[in-house]
Amino acid sequence: MKLTRPLVVLDLETTGIWIEKDRIIEIGMVKVTPDGKEEIYSTKVNPCMPIPAVVTELTGISDADVKDAPAFGSIAAKVLAFLDGADIGGFNVERFDLPLLAREFSDAGIKFEYAGRTVYDAQKIYHLHERRDLFAAFAFYCHQELKDAHSATADAQATLSILQEQLKRYAADREDIEGLKDFNYKQTSEYFDQERKFRWWNGDLYMTFGKYAKKEPLKTIAKKDPQYLEWVLDKDFSDEVKNMIQGVLAGKYPKQEGSSQNT
Repeated sequence: MKLTRPLVVLDLETTGIWIEKDRIIEIGMVKVTPDGKEEIYSTKVNPCMPIPAVVTELTGISDADVKDAPAFGSIAAKVLAFLDGADIGGFNVERFDLPLLAREFSDAGIKFEYAGRTVYDAQKIYHLHERRDLFAAFAFYCHQELKDAHSATADAQATLSILQEQLKRYAADREDIEGLKDFNYKQTSEYFDQERKFRWWNGDLYMTFGKYAKKEPLKTIAKKDPQYLEWVLDKDFSDEVKNMIQGVLAGKYPKQEGSSQNT
């Protein structure tokens, strides 16, 4: 790989995927210079909040692993120095890692500019060059070329074949279609409702709209401004949301599925 300026490839492990609120629990960076030298910066980070169980299951990083690690604010200057003068690479780095990292820097009182750097996002390049449609899935699972693509019947038949092959590949211990139910097809559990008006974070629900958007948990709003929640009841929200709001106003707070925290 020929470089005209340093390249830092970075990856973050975090407490979740909410850019405005979630925190870094591990940062890894590899710097490659034009002369071919490589330098690594890697550290666990104390997020100063509990790590959700689902994140620990995914990353292997628990609260115990980060209890003696530095908070991001104490290493922010080192991270910034490591990135100084370098272009940036990563996987989904444009949409997630860089915005969240910039917010962490901002919380630490440091301005981090990356707009003027070249960003090489391997995920973006991958999606641009490798098809991820029904045609590609049929070729991958069934080892055939899809004929009459975009004919409704042909597409439905191809999808059936794909499901049959997925059952063989991912649920070989089961003979029926129920074997695929073990996979989580639900909309991300980060959100309470299908319209994504209410979002879970650290065991609490937050609004994603209005004057309290992303600022305070719902139970705090219920105590200091219950009239605002009563306003929600009069607007065009789903029955699911209205039932939840009524419960909150009565002091009954919802609990995030799979969470052990009390809300």
